[in-house]
Amino acid sequence: MSDDSLVIQPSLTLNYKNFSVNVWGNIDTSEHPTQSFTPDRRGKKSFNEIDLTLSYTYTLNKLSLTGGYIYYGTKYADETEEVFLSLSYDIISKPTLTVYRDISTYPGTYVNLSFSHSIPVYDKITADLSASFGYFKGDDKYWKTYERSTGDYTGKKYNAFHDGKLQVGLTYPIQKNITLQPTIQYWFPLSSKARRTIDGHSYNPNGHLDNTFVAGVNFTLSW
Repeated sequence: MSDDSLVIQPSLTLNYKNFSVNVWGNIDTSEHPTQSFTPDRRGKKSFNEIDLTLSYTYTLNKLSLTGGYIYYGTKYADETEEVFLSLSYDIISKPTLTVYRDISTYPGTYVNLSFSHSIPVYDKITADLSASFGYFKGDDKYWKTYERSTGDYTGKKYNAFHDGKLQVGLTYPIQKNITLQPTIQYWFPLSSKARRTIDGHSYNPNGHLDNTFVAGVNFTLSW
């Protein structure tokens, strides 16, 4: 959603027993257009998204099942809502399968399989490795793909192995309840459909995917 810009993403999570509430925001300090985003104030700062997530987790031995609801308060697109269900197993690589279903503006299903593992490096410092792979199936007419014959989005609905992500980070405990984690992410399309363009137009109506590097730092305070 951003290009050549510093992005700040504040997040607050409150937990009570098995319940969780999270508020997440996205502040782009200098909006620039991308293949899927056209800013209304190019080069200006914008607080362009705030999301609310409600969830409940049930744990049985090493197995965790989480279900929840997400409200996406997006400035750059119509706001929408999702429900999701996630299954995780607490072994090496912590495989997690999550299914998201849009129930409002953009009906579709997104499935994500992720893996993560932390390796002790020195004292309490860890190297954190993760990978994820997504599949998307659009169900609404919004997701019709681009056709050269009509010069418009009149084709079959988008359905493809969509995105992949590889991430490496280092977690430094600054104090007992404060951590610092620099990270590097590499995002890439998982299929020719995800990266495809036709005569300069994205095959996917929501924008094609490019190979993208993202560098950032996470600051976490827990209490």
